[in-house]
Parts: sequence; structure tokens; C-alpha cells
Amino acid sequence: MSDTKVTTRARVGPLLRRAAQAEAATWRSLYVWARRRPLPLAPGDEPFGYLGVVKPILGIFIGLSVVEIPIFDVVVTHVVPWRPARWIVLGLGIWGLLWMIGLYASMTIHPHVVGDRGLRVRLSWGIDVWIPWTDVEALRKRYRSLPSSRSVQVEQEGERRVVSISVGSQTSIDVLLRRPMTFDLPKGGSVPTNELRLYADDPDGLLRSARGAPTTTTVSR
Repeated sequence: MSDTKVTTRARVGPLLRRAAQAEAATWRSLYVWARRRPLPLAPGDEPFGYLGVVKPILGIFIGLSVVEIPIFDVVVTHVVPWRPARWIVLGLGIWGLLWMIGLYASMTIHPHVVGDRGLRVRLSWGIDVWIPWTDVEALRKRYRSLPSSRSVQVEQEGERRVVSISVGSQTSIDVLLRRPMTFDLPKGGSVPTNELRLYADDPDGLLRSARGAPTTTTVSR
């Protein structure tokens, strides 16, 4: 077997596994969200959502999907002579609609959590970072607009490494760390990080709930 084939398999394998995990997690989130059960929180924990900045966009996509399904069904029925094509297109349309709702559900049921021992930073099902308060030097409210739409972005600011977990290309809270920490993230998690930035719909409420961590407010972008 050539080195090229080995390299291709080494790259494709993890991508396929992650795609399968994402698909399973989306449907699982849809199921949990549809059951309308309370979020599983420990005593004293407070959840903070981050969906507000992208909720209008998700709503538009979901609405368009609802409209497109009957339109494509009519078009395919009258244009394509092959009868199974109608059911294939209809199935794909319904799958796409449910997948978008599942994405919304995943972001809803996995909020950030402020607890007695630390801060839990999450983004949908794929990012779950735990930071003890003993490792937090300060929390700072600061809205930032990022140049990329990637969920995880890594920057080098002098000798400091900053990881941003953004929503809608935005962050609203800076977490300054007492010591470099390594996080389990899809990208950028293998290098010690000095500062973590995240987005929360209510940064003021999150800062007020912080247990013993110094907080400051900066509104510049």
C-alpha cells in the first residue's frame, strides 16, 4: 500500500468518525429537547445560553426548509418521471429540516454553566470545557467581533495564546487564566492557553454569578 493511500485513510478516518458523532449527537439532542425535561444541573448551578445571536439565522433556515419541502415535492412529482425520486427528495428535505431543528436543540440543551467550583464553557455537543475558579485570574466583559466564522479560533498575542469559542463570530467574555491550561477542543486544544474567550447572551448575569472571580467590564470591540 502506497504512502499516499495510508495518509488519505489516516485523514479520512477521523473525519468520518466525527461526522458520525455529530449526526448521532444532533438526533440525540433533538430527542432530549423534544421531551422538554429540565436541564440536569447540580445544586447551585446556573445556566447561561448563547443562542440569541444566531437564533434569527437558524429560524430563517428552518422556515425556508419548511417552505421548500412542499415546493420541491410538487416540482419533482411533475417534472421527474422516475417515481422514487419524489420520495428521495422528500426524505432529504425532511431530514434537513429535522437536522436544523436538532442543531437548535443541541445549542439549547448545552448551555454554559456557572457553579460553585468553576465555569463550564460549552458549545452545542462538541465543546465542553471545565475551568475551576482557582485557575481564573479574572473575568472581563468585552464584546468582540472575530474575522472568521469558525467556532474555535486561536490567536497568538505576543507570548500569550488566546482561544476564542465564538458564536456568530462573536465573543462577549474574556476568561484570564492564572496559569496556562490545555483544553480538549476540536482545534487549538493541544497548546497551553493563557486566555479563553466565549460568547454568552447575558454576560452581566454570568459575571455576577461568578464565585469569587474578579470581574471587570469593558464594552469596546
